[in-house]
Amino acid sequence: MATNMEEMLEDTVLLQCRVNNKPCELAIAPGTTLLELLREEMRLTGTHMGCMTGHCGACTVLIDGEVAKSCITLAATVQRKTITTLEGLKDADGKLTPIQQAFWDEAGLQCAFCAPGMVLTATELLKSNAEPTDDEIRTAMAGNLCRCTGYQSIVRAVRAAARVMKQLK
Repeated sequence: MATNMEEMLEDTVLLQCRVNNKPCELAIAPGTTLLELLREEMRLTGTHMGCMTGHCGACTVLIDGEVAKSCITLAATVQRKTITTLEGLKDADGKLTPIQQAFWDEAGLQCAFCAPGMVLTATELLKSNAEPTDDEIRTAMAGNLCRCTGYQSIVRAVRAAARVMKQLK
């Protein structure tokens, strides 16, 4: 007869990954979403719960450097991958990245509920396209809904971040 501990272990998956550059090893239920893992197990609440259908972008994270909606990603699928949340963007001394600073300077965020999606999507965009046009910025940001800004300040923030990052190279 199996003990309760053995039964519990049979119903879990051992997840090994990196979250914000730190090794992570947890036993999780197979149906656990990445959003649940990050918010509930790891207390990384910068990843926001919005629609739970992958439409709003509030739960966006980077998986191996590419944007992903954590609310529709099973945590077990990130085995041996690197996850970056909004909290993981700052450098070792806590300084904001040029993208985060540009969003602050350009009022790219008001209520900040969309912040994870906007900032992480801008991070992915500027990594692959150092000088995006306004149309390219809007296309990249299309998977992130903002109810406050009207998107003009978001486009300005991404443009400003691109200028700063170009100067830093």
